Amino acid sequence: MKESIWTRQRAAAPVRETLSREQIGRTAMALLDEEGLAGLSMRKLAAKLDAGATSLYWHVPTKNDLIDLLIDEIWGEIDVPDPELAGWRNGALLFGHSLRAAVVRHAWLPEVMYTRPSVGPNAMDLGSRGLVLFGAAGFSEQDVDLAMSSVMSYVLGTASSEVATRDMIKKSGQSVDEWAQDMMHQAEVVAAEHPQMQASVRRRAGKDLNAALTESFAFGLDALLDGLELRVKK
Repeated sequence: MKESIWTRQRAAAPVRETLSREQIGRTAMALLDEEGLAGLSMRKLAAKLDAGATSLYWHVPTKNDLIDLLIDEIWGEIDVPDPELAGWRNGALLFGHSLRAAVVRHAWLPEVMYTRPSVGPNAMDLGSRGLVLFGAAGFSEQDVDLAMSSVMSYVLGTASSEVATRDMIKKSGQSVDEWAQDMMHQAEVVAAEHPQMQASVRRRAGKDLNAALTESFAFGLDALLDGLELRVKK
C-alpha cells in the first residue's frame, strides 16, 4: 500500500509560503460540493486560490492526497455524543442521523469513500468516540466493533442510495415534487395487476419525498438499534 498523506513525513514550509492546507481544504470542499468530482482539478483549485501550482503541490502533492484530506474533514463534522450525557441508544441515533446528513451534504463522498482507507486524525477520533459510545451499551470487546460497523454500514448504504436518487432528480430537470409525482404515476400504471403494490403506491402517493426518505431512514435505524439492544440483553 502506498504511503498516505497522513503517514508521510511533512517538510517545513517555505519561508514565504502564505497558503495553508486549511485554506486549500475549504476551497476544494466548496468546489466539490458545488461541481462534484468531475469538476475538481488541481489547476482549477489553484486558480480559485489565486496560487501557483508549486505552492499548491507543496501542501497537497496529488489529487488523491487532496481527496483523503477532504474525506477526513467530513469525518470531523459528524457528531458522536458522550454516552454519559446522551445514553448509548440516543447517542447512536444522533450519530446515525449526523452521519447521514454529512453524506447527503457532500454528495460526492460515496464515489470515493470506499476506494481508500480512512486513517486521518478525524477518522481516528470518530472511531474512538464511537467505540466508547457503543461500548457503553454493554457489548463485548469483539461485538462492539461489529455493532458500530453495522450501524455505519446501514447509514452509509442508505445515505449513498439517497444521494443517487437526488442526483437522478437533479439530472432529470424536474423539481423534487414533479419527479416524485411522475414516479408514482408510472408505478401505479405498472402495478395495475398487483394489488399489494397498488396499495403501497397509494400509501406513498402525495407524500413529501424528503420527509419520506427521512421517515424510511429513521425506521431502519430504529429497527437496527432494537436488534442490537436485544443482543446485549441476551
